[in-house]
Amino acid sequence: MTRVGSRLTVVAAICLTATAAVGQEKPAEKPPEKPKTLLEEIALFSYIENSAVFNLNGNGRGNHNELRLYDFDSGYTFNIAEFSAKKDPSERYPFGFGVVLTVGQDAQKNHALGIFRDSDDAFPFRNTFVGDLQQAYGSYKVPLGSGLTVKAGKFVTLLGYEVIESPNNPNFSRSFLFGFAIPFTHVGALLSYSPTDWLTVTAGPVVGWDVAKDNNNSMSVTGQFALTPFKDVTATFSWITGPEQASNTTHPRTVLDWTATYTGIKKVTLGANLDYGWEPKEASLVASGTRADTDATWWGIAGYTAYDWTEQLGTALRLEYFDDPESVRTAARAVGGRTSLWEVTGTLQYKIWKGLVGRLEYRHDQANEKVFKLVDHGTRPALKNQDTISVALYYSFF
Repeated sequence: MTRVGSRLTVVAAICLTATAAVGQEKPAEKPPEKPKTLLEEIALFSYIENSAVFNLNGNGRGNHNELRLYDFDSGYTFNIAEFSAKKDPSERYPFGFGVVLTVGQDAQKNHALGIFRDSDDAFPFRNTFVGDLQQAYGSYKVPLGSGLTVKAGKFVTLLGYEVIESPNNPNFSRSFLFGFAIPFTHVGALLSYSPTDWLTVTAGPVVGWDVAKDNNNSMSVTGQFALTPFKDVTATFSWITGPEQASNTTHPRTVLDWTATYTGIKKVTLGANLDYGWEPKEASLVASGTRADTDATWWGIAGYTAYDWTEQLGTALRLEYFDDPESVRTAARAVGGRTSLWEVTGTLQYKIWKGLVGRLEYRHDQANEKVFKLVDHGTRPALKNQDTISVALYYSFF
């Protein structure tokens, strides 16, 4: 063999060896993930929350913070103890369910008429440890296209940026929009379908606003478009419309609700919520007999900013405006008088240990007229503003 031929043989051998070596170093393919069992698909969530609220302006009737929801009472409050078990439909197990049980003062204010509460019950309720079946529904995923999900029972509303569960909100106190502009829960059925990976459409009939037994013979309709149009952006457009007046099916109450969330900035979450509602021939305006125009409207907007300074420490800021031109939603003034509300809320949150989280919050409420600090046995509002400091502590078990 010539010297050239010998060199070619050596080069060929080296190439074959290198190729073999590369083939040997190729990582093995990962085995397919083991499908979840039925028990692994069930999501459990449980928490308890206590709080103390201090009104800096002094209290009027019964030591209350006017126009608040879960922080309505000044002083100490056992807010809530909640346990929930939920399972979303999957390919392996196409059925699902949700059960949410609550006790405490917050639970009383979420009661639906017809479940542990009658229409003549006072609000807010005084028995702290009354419980509530907040949600109880079943669902099934029909193998149609990407999957059509059917859900029926009692469930929370599609509307709103904030939710009932305190750990899932940036602030401790709830917004005026949450308390006055939208419902809490519904009894009915929903259909959900995702025609694309960035859009989910949901719609269905419900009995009405926070009722398990209808007060007329006509259902309401609620729905939502949930979108992820861009990276780090989520948005929803939700609505509900239908008659809510007793024994009357001709004057539908309607609310349009928009929300948006942006998480594209490290450690920052930005959010927004806009609501607009109306109801023709609103019952309290008709009953007053003082107005020729008995149509009611209300609207509001809220903005949110949250920042995580460390894994333990976070802050949140909420700015909000809510307008109730006929005072039918807030009942803060005589029916027909305008109530306009502004508020700013700052919340400091610290993860103390595992699921134990503490919150310190300052909130300032402002109104166009005197609606705060009711004096003279609760008959006369004395102030246009309200300032509170709240200390809340919750523990999440799951």
